[in-house]
Amino acid sequence: MKMAYEAILEGLTLIPLKHYGVALLLFWVIFIYKFLEFHFLDTLFRGSPVSLTYNSASEIYHGVASKCRLLHGRYMPTPWLSSPHIQTAFLNFHGRPPLVDYTRKLFHASDGGTFALDWLKSCDVLGGSTYGDDETPIVIVIPGLTSDSSSAYLKHLAFSTAKRGWNVVICNHRGLGGISITSDCFYNAGWTNDLRDVIKQLHQEYPNAPLFAVGTSIGANILVKYLGEDGEDIPIAGAVAICSPWDLLIGSRFICRRTVQKLYDRALTVGLQEYAQLHQTLYSRLGDWDGIVKSRTIRDFDNYATRLVGKFETVDTYYRHCSSAQYVTKVKIPLLCISSLDDPVCTWEAIPWDECRANKNIVLAVARHGGHLAFFEGLTGSSLWWVRAVNEFLGVLHSSPLMHKQKKNPPHSVEEDSSCVDQGPYVNVSNGMVAAISKHGSDDDDDDLSVAREHALAPPNTKALDLLKWLSQVFLQTRRSTWVLSALPLLGVALHFFLIKKFNKFLLPKLLK
Repeated sequence: MKMAYEAILEGLTLIPLKHYGVALLLFWVIFIYKFLEFHFLDTLFRGSPVSLTYNSASEIYHGVASKCRLLHGRYMPTPWLSSPHIQTAFLNFHGRPPLVDYTRKLFHASDGGTFALDWLKSCDVLGGSTYGDDETPIVIVIPGLTSDSSSAYLKHLAFSTAKRGWNVVICNHRGLGGISITSDCFYNAGWTNDLRDVIKQLHQEYPNAPLFAVGTSIGANILVKYLGEDGEDIPIAGAVAICSPWDLLIGSRFICRRTVQKLYDRALTVGLQEYAQLHQTLYSRLGDWDGIVKSRTIRDFDNYATRLVGKFETVDTYYRHCSSAQYVTKVKIPLLCISSLDDPVCTWEAIPWDECRANKNIVLAVARHGGHLAFFEGLTGSSLWWVRAVNEFLGVLHSSPLMHKQKKNPPHSVEEDSSCVDQGPYVNVSNGMVAAISKHGSDDDDDDLSVAREHALAPPNTKALDLLKWLSQVFLQTRRSTWVLSALPLLGVALHFFLIKKFNKFLLPKLLK
């Protein structure tokens, strides 16, 4: 036995060190490729199709979604961001957002709560001394968990929408955006009261302006739940839900399933703990502060904080009560839902495929890639695909006769409603700085997973993109980025020969001594 081991070791020593280096490099490439779920080769030239799920008798699809070029095309991620984890991380740590200066007003809810409405109007981007007439469409945006108007993806959405001539108002959650909690009510994944009050107020202030709503992540869950709760009796002309978790119970089990998901779970928990730290006095009185501090998962935080503040018996009760999937069939207005199969936070397993197909008012668009709220595109990753898809869908809907119109108007007036927007001065919000201005101034197995993905991504009846079409899309980006891409192969060859030369001249003789 000893001689056999010696023979093996002697044989291993005869293998050139260069071969070991290549094998080690190959091992790390495969590991990183599988762990980070790179799909560079899959999307480099053609991208992946967007799968649409809808009712065959849906007027919303035939009259609106069928005219949206982006929904019937292919999504091509930024090549160096061709991983859902890298996309999601890049969005949260940088995101390359445009420069945005919001105008802030405070909203006082009927229960004594206060939260911020951050406006970006078309004149702020396009220029001009007036805010336009009362018929300018308004897009109401509901942020995700612990996000506010300063988040990169919301700046992308707000700037792009205002640039096309519409007004945007971001409805920040209670306790975020630098606003203190002024009541015993906190927001949660199913808290629809604030959204309902804001929409009612805006409809009364701008009765001739079409109102649209866009929810992102937890905000999408809140939006869909609100649409299902109120049915047709809402002044919303159309809505879009981006990367909704749909079923919070399924999402809770998914986010602690694998090692990489546990990293997201921990990161989101830290964000919730920081939010709780801002309002420690109230959380200490209404929740279990020691449990909040010791929480290691979102479920722990919800058990010691969200459940107690919201007066739910158990965490599962809270998840079941606040999940929007059960309200999908009750949505009565045009709704576009966008998700990705590789979303590392909100699993595709929770998507209510059949419920969306049964509802004639809903069109579900699912891309194979995109991460969570990312969908970066272009060589520089300076734009988000879902932002363009949202604006295209709402633009087509606005020009069609299919916009929802409220059939019954509430009898009360603005003065009678105790929920109102602060009549004090506006404030400008930019890069965390606040300045006052005049109000009138300017658990499935792998086989089931494969079957589900193949079923979900049945390609639409569209022609495949050829190489010339791909190149035309590439050259729509900046010239500098195109030159950088063209130089990458030459740079790679130069580095290859340089490193091989250095290795053979200096490192290899030292290793063989």
